[in-house]
Amino acid sequence: MTTSNNRLSFEEFKGAKKLPLTLVLDNVRSVHNVGSIFRTADCFLIKKIYLCGITASPPHKGINKSALGATESVHWEYVQDTFAIIQRLQMQGYSIIALEQTRNSENIVAFQPLKGKEYVFVFGNEVLGISERVLNLVHRSVEIPQFGTKHSLNISNAVAIAIWDFYIKSSIFKVELQ
Repeated sequence: MTTSNNRLSFEEFKGAKKLPLTLVLDNVRSVHNVGSIFRTADCFLIKKIYLCGITASPPHKGINKSALGATESVHWEYVQDTFAIIQRLQMQGYSIIALEQTRNSENIVAFQPLKGKEYVFVFGNEVLGISERVLNLVHRSVEIPQFGTKHSLNISNAVAIAIWDFYIKSSIFKVELQ
């Protein structure tokens, strides 16, 4: 039953159609960032989060503090090897997109999701980014334009912007929730 403030119950969330987007967190250090990412994933009905390498996984006090229960609603899985999960998702037909500043990265504005296509956004370590080995597997790299003196956003902010961008573009092009 939907709650009085028009939010889905956990049961409704589990059965709800999801955005055709999965997240892979490659060695994310901060448990607070991981918790914030869970909250954003819940907000936008993301299909799944893969927590890889040193990325902490629930149950964890630090994750729970910022996730505020989203670890119970969002489907997630811990996988030690980011490279292996990216290979598996590619074989399943997902389009793999790195959110990373690289020599060949494009402005995120250029990315347009296609109806009927499944996507994975890969996000890397707060200091080191996505490992070179994983970057060699992705189909493309996109970056969020930045205009100040810093050349990076906090990962939880970058995830929120990227998911919002995907959501808006999916809505415009009538990409169906799955």
